[in-house]
Amino acid sequence: MTNAIVFDMDGVLFDTERIGCQCWEEVAREMKLGDLSEGMKGCIGLNQNDAEALMRKLYGKDFPFQDYKDTVRMLMKRRILEEGLPLKEGVVEILEYLTAQGYIVGLASSTSKESVMGHLDQSGLTDYFRTIITGDMVEHSKPMPDIYLKACTELGVTPVNAVAIEDSFNGIKSAYRAGMKPIMVPDMVEPTPEIEAMLYGKFYSLLDVMEYLIESKK
Repeated sequence: MTNAIVFDMDGVLFDTERIGCQCWEEVAREMKLGDLSEGMKGCIGLNQNDAEALMRKLYGKDFPFQDYKDTVRMLMKRRILEEGLPLKEGVVEILEYLTAQGYIVGLASSTSKESVMGHLDQSGLTDYFRTIITGDMVEHSKPMPDIYLKACTELGVTPVNAVAIEDSFNGIKSAYRAGMKPIMVPDMVEPTPEIEAMLYGKFYSLLDVMEYLIESKK
């Protein structure tokens, strides 16, 4: 078993994808943009550049992406300020365990650096990660392998010796294409047979992942 673990953020560390989807739907109604559910699902795990390209492909070159995205971001920020930043089950426990056991831990999120650091600092998780790679640090993020390859380079590990913990299809594809061992902790969607074939493991909470790591050391 590897001693390098790279986490995705939204949907893995924080229960923010659910909030994000609610905000996408609310803003789409307010701006009278119709049903954007296909784009919403497709954009999970994408960085800003790739999300814009997908939305314009699906809804036309005149889709008001920047206005829409900025409004969604402001609404989501307000929700988190009002309701707090919800941690997924087992986040602190697994990060404490990995630190105590000497694992090399990184984070690779398609979200912007500003948002990633804001979430990590607010929750007190920043210092658990040896490297933090964000969507605006690469031209193409997930499902392309760039972000995970960069994370492995920064951590000084070869991809084949590193595990990626993901919840989205785009994230799993990215880690798999980078040559890593993808572990899926499903959040909004269950894996399809195509995604299942890429998985090194599937668990339903980070506590289950931690138990697996503990057992693998015996």
